[in-house]
Amino acid sequence: MKNYLAIDQGTTSSRSIIFNTKLEKIYDSQKEYNLSYPNDGWVELNPDDVIRTVEETLKDVLLKCSDVEACGITNQRETTIVWSKETGEPIYPGIVWQDRRTSAHCDDLKLKGHEELVRSKTGLVLDPYFSATKIKWILDNVDGAREQAKKGKLAFGTIDSYLIYKLSSEQNHFTDVTNASRTLLFNIHEMCWDQELLDIFDIPSSMLPTVLPCDGDFGTIVHEGNKIPIKGVIGDQQGALVGQNCFSNGDMKSTYGTGCFLMVNTKEKPIHIKEGLLTTVGYKINGEVCYAIEGSIYSCGNIIQWLRDKMKFFNDAKESEKFLSNSGNSNNVLFLPAFNGLGAPFWDSDIRGGLHGITQDTSIEDIVTAAFHSITFQTKEITDILENNDIEINKLLVDGGMAANETFCQVLSDTLQKVIIRPEDIESTALGACKVAMIASGETATELEGENRAFNPNNALQKIYEDGLNEWRSYVKTNLS
Repeated sequence: MKNYLAIDQGTTSSRSIIFNTKLEKIYDSQKEYNLSYPNDGWVELNPDDVIRTVEETLKDVLLKCSDVEACGITNQRETTIVWSKETGEPIYPGIVWQDRRTSAHCDDLKLKGHEELVRSKTGLVLDPYFSATKIKWILDNVDGAREQAKKGKLAFGTIDSYLIYKLSSEQNHFTDVTNASRTLLFNIHEMCWDQELLDIFDIPSSMLPTVLPCDGDFGTIVHEGNKIPIKGVIGDQQGALVGQNCFSNGDMKSTYGTGCFLMVNTKEKPIHIKEGLLTTVGYKINGEVCYAIEGSIYSCGNIIQWLRDKMKFFNDAKESEKFLSNSGNSNNVLFLPAFNGLGAPFWDSDIRGGLHGITQDTSIEDIVTAAFHSITFQTKEITDILENNDIEINKLLVDGGMAANETFCQVLSDTLQKVIIRPEDIESTALGACKVAMIASGETATELEGENRAFNPNNALQKIYEDGLNEWRSYVKTNLS
C-alpha cells in the first residue's frame, strides 16, 4: 500500500498528514503560530513562522514514514507574500486574507467604474479580501519595492506559491488555478492572467507565478535523501470540496475553520449570482475545469478563539459546547461577528463587531450562544440566496474544526432547517490535497470509508430561529456603513 503526504497550511497553524491509499490517516503533526494586528483591520503573519511550522510538521511525520509516493499542498487562500527573486526573502510580512487595509482603494476603483469588468472576468467582487490590492499596497508602501518590481526582481505568491518556492529543490515559482482565481488578476473564463486586470491594479506581470492545473507537476521536496514529488496543489476551500467528494453538479459543502466557506460545484458552467456570492474555479483535474459558487464568511472559528483567549470564558475551544444552548435561546443577546468587516453577502469592510441586548441578567451562556448564532445566521443568509436562485439544498456537508462540536451542528441544522451531514474525518481540506496528489500519480481516489453523522432539523424550533434571525438581520442592517 502506498503513502501520500498532505501539507495543510492554514491561517493559524500548519499541518502535515500522511494518508495511505485507503485515505486512512497514518501520521499527523500540527503546529500553531501567531498572527499580528498592527492597526485596525490589519492582519499579518511572519512568513518565517509559516515555513518553520511546515518544516517542523514535515520532519515529524517523515521521521515516522519516509516512504511517500507524492505530496499534495492545500493552503489558506488570498494571503499575499512578496519576496526578492535575488535573495528569496520576503520584503514585507504576509498580508492575511482577513486584512482590510485596502478598503479605501477598493472603493476608489469602484468609483472609477472598474467593478463590473473585474467581476465579469474574475467572478469576484472588488474587496480587500483578495490578493491584488494587497500586492499593490506592498509595492506602494515598501521603500524601493515598485522600482524593484518594474525591474522584474520581485515575486508574488499566495501561500502555496511561497511553500513551493521554499520547499522545492527547484525553487519553482508556481501556483494552481484555484489559488490564481482568488487574486483578482486571473481570468476564470480564459484561464490565464489578464493584462487588463494587471493594468487596473498596477501590478507588473513579471511578479506572477506560472499557473498549473491542480494535478500538475510542481517540483520536488527532498528530505533526508528522499525525493517526494509535489503532485497536487489546491486552495483550502476547493480542497474541502474535493475531500467531501463534491464532484457532481449541485454538490455542496461548508467548511467551518477560522472563517466559514460554503461552496457549490456547478461543473463546467460558471454561474454568476449578483447578491454577494462569488464565482470561482472549483478545480482543474484530469484536464477538466469545474467552477463553483462560494459564500465567504470572514469570522467563524476565530470568534471561538476570541471567546477563549480574550474573554477567558473557557480554557479550551471544546469547552464552548457546554455554554451553547440547543433551544435557540440567547436571552435576546445578539452578536455582530465583524472583527474585520463582513463578507458574503454584505461585503462591508468598515463595520466592526459588537454585542446587543446585554442586561444584568446576561450570562456567559447567552453571549456564547449569540456568537454561535451569528455563524449559523450568516450561513442561512447564503443558503437563502442560493435557493432564491434555484439552487436546491436538501442537505449540507460540513467539515472543519468546528464541525466536531455536535451541539453546533444541531443548531446549524435547526437554523437552516436542513439535514447536516458530517463525515467521520472532518479535516476535508487535507484529504482533498491528498486525493489530488493520488489522482496525479495515477491512483484512484476512492471515497473514504467511515460513518457519516446526520443531524436532522427540529421542526419545533423553526419559529424560534426564524425570529432570532430576523432580529439579527435588523441589528446588522443598523450597523452597515
